[in-house]
Amino acid sequence: MRRRVKNRNIVQAEMTFDSVKVAKFINYVMESGKKNAARNAVYGCLEAIKEKAKVADPLEVFEAALKNTAPQMEVRSRRVGGANYQVPREVRPERRQALSMKWIIDAARSKKGLPIHLKLADEIIAASKNEGEAVKKRENTHKMAEANKAFAHFAW
Repeated sequence: MRRRVKNRNIVQAEMTFDSVKVAKFINYVMESGKKNAARNAVYGCLEAIKEKAKVADPLEVFEAALKNTAPQMEVRSRRVGGANYQVPREVRPERRQALSMKWIIDAARSKKGLPIHLKLADEIIAASKNEGEAVKKRENTHKMAEANKAFAHFAW
């Protein structure tokens, strides 16, 4: 059995919005170590949210999107007597936030034809209204957990 990770990397709050969640989101958007490009994309995204959603604070829309896409339950594979079962489990808060961010970014990257900051803005605005691909992904995850509720007694 795996041991718990003792020394997790603590992400510092970024300067502009003074938010740890935005700093983590920047880290998830980053590809090939290009943090400046990721930072520009996220800041551009938050500016676009401010304009499109006509709100004073784009962080409120961002927080709502994260909350709406965060899964409560997920299924984990468990091998019991030669058969694999999809066992529903509750999601830890750190993983809940991480999955939410990853799903929003994946949904934005799957779209075509716009710069990344606009795709991210569109997906975040949609997620804050309980719409969009990331919310569908959460719904599918919950449906799968509900369908496999019979195997909950295999939880470890």
